[in-house]
Amino acid sequence: MGNTHSQADITRLVDEVIRSRRSVRGFLPTPVLQETILEILDVSTRAPSGTNTQPWKVTVVTGARKEALSRELIATALDPARDTEHEQEYSYYPDKWVHPYLDRRRKVGYDLYGLLGIAKGNRDRMQRQFARNYDFFGAPVGLFFTMDRIMGQGSWLDYGMFLQNVMLAARARGLDTCPQAAFTKYHRIVASHLEIPKDQILLCGMALGYKDGDKIENSLQTSREPAISFTRFLE
Repeated sequence: MGNTHSQADITRLVDEVIRSRRSVRGFLPTPVLQETILEILDVSTRAPSGTNTQPWKVTVVTGARKEALSRELIATALDPARDTEHEQEYSYYPDKWVHPYLDRRRKVGYDLYGLLGIAKGNRDRMQRQFARNYDFFGAPVGLFFTMDRIMGQGSWLDYGMFLQNVMLAARARGLDTCPQAAFTKYHRIVASHLEIPKDQILLCGMALGYKDGDKIENSLQTSREPAISFTRFLE
């Protein structure tokens, strides 16, 4: 049977999926079928990887196991004494912030907290909002992405393409996601609950589920620089 979609239709659909991806911070409790999760991960494996190494490893957590993990993570994040016992699995952000990256970071923070009515300097409410990461923002599914520590820097690039595929494949099925590096600080807690071997590094977590359209934080629209501002054409 031939393809019934024109090239214009395919372009429009793919672009719509890409542009509709958001970091959702409020989910409905509606369950996601295991078959759907496996479909998403299966199609995502078409991401390229150097010499087809396919470095990705995924742990899916739901139900009681997810709730137990969330309880310990939230309690740790909100307790200064316990929090100081943990450190990042790897360096995600630069040691020194400069323009324009600092400006973009501040803007998304101000915009999100503004929607939530969190005043500048209200560190307690900011901390509690950030701690919602560890409840997966109410999503019924948590994904954890790990990789063998022996792999090199190129595999991190490969993994990023795999993660993007996961988020786009979820959107194509009416689902939303939030990629979360916040979990990496507490990698020892995550590894303990999910029985992740020591020879694997935790790259990030991800919330997966159906967006709660009534959550004001989901109205956040982050801006993107136009391609012409960061692209050079040489002949």
